[in-house]
Amino acid sequence: MATNTKNRILETFGAMLDRMPFEKITVTALIKECGIGRNTFYYHYEDIYDLLDDWLARCLGWDGVDACRDWKDNLKHLLFQCRANKNKVYHVFNSISRDRMERYALTSNNDLIEKYVAGIAGGRNVSADKLKAITDLFRWTIIGFFLRYLWNDMKDDVDKAVDDFAPLVETFIGSALTAKRQ
Repeated sequence: MATNTKNRILETFGAMLDRMPFEKITVTALIKECGIGRNTFYYHYEDIYDLLDDWLARCLGWDGVDACRDWKDNLKHLLFQCRANKNKVYHVFNSISRDRMERYALTSNNDLIEKYVAGIAGGRNVSADKLKAITDLFRWTIIGFFLRYLWNDMKDDVDKAVDDFAPLVETFIGSALTAKRQ
């Protein structure tokens, strides 16, 4: 029963996001449209931002991200999911603060990026600080790529854009791992 209620909350939230900006959605309006009580909502979510985080993970595909799959395929998956939910994505993107959006983007893919960079580093003798710096730069590069995709109204050819972008990133990471401090 709890799973059905949680799914109904997520579906209602998604339908509301399709119609209006995130900033206009209130818990009161959501529970009224969903047909549940306030306590039921708070049983499942701390607040509207907790619901947003769950919705982003489930509906935009972070639950579909596979740590064993290539990072390029994961990025393509995310971009295609964003395009399939375009209104909703822009209603969130244009409503939340840049700080919140960046924090979500930085934390939601953290494990995948760290594992990818560590995998490339392999058995090389690379300090933890250097690995962290490379990982951070890779993370910010992905965020910049994603923002450009949004700014281009999601019109980019996803496969081509990611396939053109990937060799640059991979070359940088490989070079950064082998570069000596001067």
